[in-house]
Amino acid sequence: MPFFTPHTAETAPAAARPAIEGARRKLGHLPAAVGLLAESPELLNGFLTVNAIFERCALDPVEREVVVLTVATSNECHLCVAMHTATLTQHGVAPELIAALRAGVPLPDDRLEALRRFTLAVLDRRGAVPEDELTAFLAAGYLPRNALDVVLGVGTYTISTFANRLVDAPLDPALAAHAWAPS
Repeated sequence: MPFFTPHTAETAPAAARPAIEGARRKLGHLPAAVGLLAESPELLNGFLTVNAIFERCALDPVEREVVVLTVATSNECHLCVAMHTATLTQHGVAPELIAALRAGVPLPDDRLEALRRFTLAVLDRRGAVPEDELTAFLAAGYLPRNALDVVLGVGTYTISTFANRLVDAPLDPALAAHAWAPS
């Protein structure tokens, strides 16, 4: 028996309707996950708000996606992995880099690998990253600000991955080519 209602703009709580309409306008359709998360307008609006803030951080678009896919694979969110694989593909990122992110193995780009490793350290250590790991991250050319940007990304996508898993959000048909399952 499903516990969560797949809402539409007509059935969603009033406070979630602007977010549903915004997602529909931006994407051309209503993702199933958005309809399910609309059960809690605060969660849906909170995620969308913090995600918009993360999108403005000092990390570039590909770096942000490295953080997101690292969190998504670590938290085993099939939907987030597929969605952000599609985003990286749209950015023209090399398939080898995308495959490595999806597999959770070292990246072929040293700087992005330092970012992936630092993101894992933030996740694994719940923010208490050892000094040597922070030093390695900074030695790769990142700034202290970027370390905090990673924390923002981890927080943002912990909300998303946990919520998507809780509601058992299905993969939208447009993402089928990027389906993923944990190994």
